[in-house]
Amino acid sequence: MKLYTRTGDKGQTSLIGGRVRKDDARVEAYGTIDELNSFVGVAAAEAAKHEALSELAQRLTLIQHELFDCGADLAYAREGAPLKLDAGPALRLEEWIDEYTEEAPELLKFILPGGSALSASLHVCRTVCRRAERRVVTLALAASHPVSEDVQTYLNRLSDFFFAAARVANARLGLPDMEYERSAEVFRTSKSKDSGKQ
Repeated sequence: MKLYTRTGDKGQTSLIGGRVRKDDARVEAYGTIDELNSFVGVAAAEAAKHEALSELAQRLTLIQHELFDCGADLAYAREGAPLKLDAGPALRLEEWIDEYTEEAPELLKFILPGGSALSASLHVCRTVCRRAERRVVTLALAASHPVSEDVQTYLNRLSDFFFAAARVANARLGLPDMEYERSAEVFRTSKSKDSGKQ
C-alpha cells in the first residue's frame, strides 16, 4: 500500500461523504484533535517509564482511542451518520479528575507548566486540547449540519483531566508544582473554606 495518493495535491481532501478544501473548518477541527492525539502519545510513553504512573499511562492510551472516535465523528460530511462517542467517556473523565484532584496537594495559586517532564507534557496536551475545543466550536457555528455535542463536552472535560493529571504526576514523582511568582491566592479549596469557618 502506498502512503501517497496524489489526490490532495490541489488542496482538497476527502471526508466521509464528500470532499472539501484542506483549510475547511471540519478538517481544521479533526486535524487539531489528531495533533492532540500525538502529544497524548508522548505523554503516555513518558508515564509508562514510571511504575507509580502505570495507571495514568493506561488511561492516556484509552484517551487516544477516544480522540480517534472524536475525529471520526467530526469527519462526516453528511447529517445523520452514526456517531462513535457518547456521553459515557466524559462522565468517566469527571471521576478521574475528582480522584486526581483529591490526591494532589492543595492548590491556591496559578502554577506554571513544568516540574517533571511528564507534567510539562500533560500541560502541552491541556493547551492543545483547549485549541481543539475552540476549533470544534468554530465548526459548530459554520457547519451545515449539527456537530456532536458529546465531542464538545468530552474535549472540555479532557483539558481539565490533563491539568489534574499533570499535578498528580509531579506529586507522585516527588516534585512540587511551580507557582507563578506574581500570583495571588486565587483558588479556594474545600480545605481552605473549612478553615475559614467560625
